[in-house]
Amino acid sequence: MISKFSRTVNSVLPRLHRLYTALLVSGASVVFTSAIATALIMGVRQVGWLQAQELWAFDQFIQWRSDEGPDPRLLIVAITEEDLQRQDTWPLPDSTLEQLLDKLEQHKPQAIGLDIYRDLPKPPGSREFSKRLHQSDRIIAVCKVNDSSGNPGVAPPPSVPENRVGFADLLVDSGGILRRSLLFINPPPINKPNAQNPHLCQKSDADVYSFSLRLALNYLKVEKIQPVLTPSQELKLGSTVFKRLQNNSGGYRNTNFAGYQVLLNYRSRQHIAPQVTLTEVLTDKVDPNLIKNRVVLIGTTAESIKDSFYTPYSAGQQKDQEMMGVTIHAQAVSQILSAVLDHRPLFWYWSNWGETTWIGVWSLSGGILAWQIRHPLRFGLASGVVLGGLLALCFGLFSQGAWIPLVPSVYTFVLTAGSVVIVDRFNKAGYTKAISDRLKNPLKLNIEIDQSKKERQVAEITKTEYFQDLQKKGKELRNKRTIVTKNSNTNISLKLIETNKNSQTIKSLNIKYIRRLKDKIKNLKNRRDKTNTNSL
Repeated sequence: MISKFSRTVNSVLPRLHRLYTALLVSGASVVFTSAIATALIMGVRQVGWLQAQELWAFDQFIQWRSDEGPDPRLLIVAITEEDLQRQDTWPLPDSTLEQLLDKLEQHKPQAIGLDIYRDLPKPPGSREFSKRLHQSDRIIAVCKVNDSSGNPGVAPPPSVPENRVGFADLLVDSGGILRRSLLFINPPPINKPNAQNPHLCQKSDADVYSFSLRLALNYLKVEKIQPVLTPSQELKLGSTVFKRLQNNSGGYRNTNFAGYQVLLNYRSRQHIAPQVTLTEVLTDKVDPNLIKNRVVLIGTTAESIKDSFYTPYSAGQQKDQEMMGVTIHAQAVSQILSAVLDHRPLFWYWSNWGETTWIGVWSLSGGILAWQIRHPLRFGLASGVVLGGLLALCFGLFSQGAWIPLVPSVYTFVLTAGSVVIVDRFNKAGYTKAISDRLKNPLKLNIEIDQSKKERQVAEITKTEYFQDLQKKGKELRNKRTIVTKNSNTNISLKLIETNKNSQTIKSLNIKYIRRLKDKIKNLKNRRDKTNTNSL
């Protein structure tokens, strides 16, 4: 029993060893292919060739998310095309803005943001308007930052203190879509050295706050929340840290991240906040509860003013593809307040090593799947399921604020799977061995490449009548050869028997002859002895 078991084990062990060796070689090739594909895709990604696709995926995820509805802490006072026609002028005179601010302050809002440039007075009513801007700690005015091309920017209203001024500049990506929000900036140096009394948005040594951050900080004063910087120099409000965009953050590559930038986490496609018109406020047709304790943003929504931008929602809309500037500022204010007070997630992303590991895992998954499933249809279905799972996983994490690489993961999965399939086909067809032999012996010309083709050709030849006739004739010749061989063997044996008999006969005759000679010699000796005796 033991010997039988031992024999079984001894017979199985070589098979297991061969299987292990095959698995080891195949597994190593899959890992190697996966590593090469990952390195290739990461290199392509690093130079920025995948940025457009990754930002497109970002926009799609923004569109797929559910709309969170209006933020109840905000109100937008829109200056519409009808308001401009009623006022019959643009820019609006200072008296109209003074009247608007007076109406709003009567209902005690937490903050009022005036998203209208007013660096120069626009009489009538300039004196009263300037006095209100100076005295009211609720009002936040705007300026425009100068740039390195020589644009001097736009100064804030002269009577507003610097701690109640924020820049209104917005960041637009190379494709024309607004995805980022700027919280702080140090304006670039002024190109004109003889410039006198630069305004706030021209001071390169000043940390200028954004319009949206100023409004959010005014609201958070009630909660006694002040901005602080972490040891890593990141903005912290309460327990919330606003992760600063760095070079190569998320899907961005080689992008200018000057200042303190964060990804803008849009809240709603169209209705970020309740909206009323200028005329409705001036005619007392607005519910005071829409104003009390809220952040009120005043800005134009008239198409003739051209203060609109493309957003991630633009591609999914047939009309109204652009979002007004005042609405985007409201999105940014809502993001800050929601993150600090409601713990709404901000966007986050992995380091380069984390993203490389994630992409490498999906690359390896594609290789393993192609190695395990050889049937084309099954492999296609399985790949579709896996890629669908990857898409669902990335979107689920995106809904929680995680911007995980989707496009590079898909590319590495497909590239590795395709490479493994191609290598496997090469091995089966003998191309790999042929190439190896060619490299080892360049002078060798006759290389057997396709063994399966050779076998098919041999099978076709054996089925021909000519080949079957040859086989028949060969069989007849072999039969004749066998008969001749038997006859020759019989003759040889008979000759051997006769030879043996003759040799035995000759041997017996020789013995008789020798005996006769011995007798004659003996007789001669006897005669000689007798003769000698007689002579004596």
